[in-house]
Amino acid sequence: MAERGLRKRLVGTVVSNRMDKTALVLVERLTKHATYKKYVRRRCKYMAHDEKNECQMGDKVRITESRPMSKRKKWAVTGIITRLNVEG
Repeated sequence: MAERGLRKRLVGTVVSNRMDKTALVLVERLTKHATYKKYVRRRCKYMAHDEKNECQMGDKVRITESRPMSKRKKWAVTGIITRLNVEG
């Protein structure tokens, strides 16, 4: 049986969970500028599949590359690293 290729894994923060079974995850990474050698913060938003609707805004989550589920949704939430404590 053939093994699957390695899938990309990213860690980011949930910025929106208004959609059904979908979370919008903001991933930040630092890259070094080619000329000035200064670190630049790059941000990218990914739509990730959240089957149980358990992600809340502000949670730090791990997402993994998966098959395309819609036009923009090609990632899946694989785990919640830290939850945002909301008193209420």
